[in-house]
Amino acid sequence: MEFEEKVITYKDRIVFIKLSMPFFNRTLKNYVEEEACFMFVNKGEVNVRTPEKYLTLNKNTAMIAKCLNYFFEPSNNKESCKDGIESIGVFLYPSLVKDLFDLDVTTSNYRVDYNVKQVQVDLMLENFKQSIAILLENPELVDDGIIKTKLKEFIQLVIKSQNAPSQLDFLAALFQPNQTEFKKVIQQNLYANLTIKELALLTHLSESSFKRKFKEVFQESPKKYLVRKKLEQAAELLKSSNNRISEIAYDVGFESASTFNRNFQMHFGKSPSAYRLN
Repeated sequence: MEFEEKVITYKDRIVFIKLSMPFFNRTLKNYVEEEACFMFVNKGEVNVRTPEKYLTLNKNTAMIAKCLNYFFEPSNNKESCKDGIESIGVFLYPSLVKDLFDLDVTTSNYRVDYNVKQVQVDLMLENFKQSIAILLENPELVDDGIIKTKLKEFIQLVIKSQNAPSQLDFLAALFQPNQTEFKKVIQQNLYANLTIKELALLTHLSESSFKRKFKEVFQESPKKYLVRKKLEQAAELLKSSNNRISEIAYDVGFESASTFNRNFQMHFGKSPSAYRLN
């Protein structure tokens, strides 16, 4: 399977997209102002790392997301991805909502308590996904009337699944991201193998601003704090589990056992294996 992208646009903006690929590394979904999206997985499995959640998506689970930075990450389940990964996305915009329903989302302050949410794919959503897949494969069938009909259908299905009080309130909430506390983002992603730059992206800060903010909050540089916390967690796992040292290194966010061993020796004055024996 080679990388393949198919899109359907409405008024020069992507509304439906299908992505097919054999494999991928961690990929950033950039913040786009006034954009919300819904993602189905048609084939394979993918993980999603957000500022405060870590989700696994497959054929049974989809995702609804507001406008924020988050990462797509490859699944550890290699068997589920042996035939590649295929996803179908639906994008929504305030201008589109106004065009479809004559609703002005700026008139509602309704909020939902999530920025990203996992959604079970029921029979109705599954049928909708398949209908969009057919359109993406047969663009000659598509016109503005069909696009508007399918978008209205999708919005009604999602609103029903989320028990929202009204169309206006739910759609307004999709374009109002909740602020995530800086400290919570760090704690949630403490043992991920994220770079400083990637962590900064999750907090929506530049790398330099992130480092300043981090030192204000934790009284320590990001690098020193994160390595120390990973090593402390590793030490606990060495005492409480029988997992291999290389597995523990990976579990706490080190990319290689050699880097882990070197840092562990420097911090504790002995190797991980000697620490475990003692």
